[in-house]
Amino acid sequence: MNLYPAIDLKDGNCVRLLRGEMAAATVFNTNPADQARSFREAGFNRLHLVDLNGAFAGKPVNAAAVEGILAATDVPVQLGGGIRDLATIEAWLGKGLSRVILGTIALRNPALVIEACKIFPGQIAVGIDARGGLVAIEGWAETSETTALDLARKFEDVGVEAIIYTDIDRDGALQGVNVEATRALAAAISIPVIASGGVASIADIEQLMAVEASGIEGVIIGRALYDGRIDPAAAMKLVRGAHA
Repeated sequence: MNLYPAIDLKDGNCVRLLRGEMAAATVFNTNPADQARSFREAGFNRLHLVDLNGAFAGKPVNAAAVEGILAATDVPVQLGGGIRDLATIEAWLGKGLSRVILGTIALRNPALVIEACKIFPGQIAVGIDARGGLVAIEGWAETSETTALDLARKFEDVGVEAIIYTDIDRDGALQGVNVEATRALAAAISIPVIASGGVASIADIEQLMAVEASGIEGVIIGRALYDGRIDPAAAMKLVRGAHA
């Protein structure tokens, strides 16, 4: 299982939100590039970035911070937030991202996701953020009538590299990851799923690893890393030991 430390960007800073509320942002580092270097030095070999302002604006806002992170580290980096057209996808991939995450546009215009997968094979992921099982978009400000599973199934066999599935009600709340919902989604589709939202301890990683065979490729870890609830060395040792 892959571990993805999360760097959420708001106004150029590295923050964590509580259940997606921009007003409930805690600043953990005013230098995102330094935060990326710190995660790399801790042994993590992937990074997950979110342009929070971009998710609301519908276009990249924290580009300078993202570019700083890309310059500061040598690991694969994925980014979501405000990526709504092919030109923006191409621009970000050209700057060195390993893959982009399409969220709102995946619901609004699934055909664009399919086209992007053809043009940029292996570099497109879909972010599905759910509140009560229903997909939320526009920076989680709007909840649709579409279920997470129905949206995921639209992208079967089109080349999507991964589904990043976030349980909004648990995001940033340190209440534990929604293992059952993540497992159920992963088991129902052929696309690998990355779990996100609520990871609070090593036990959450262990629980996801226990159902990894259902199709769970990795897990995104946010606040629990920043406040010390998860020790990076212990987390890396756990997943490496499982694959030894």
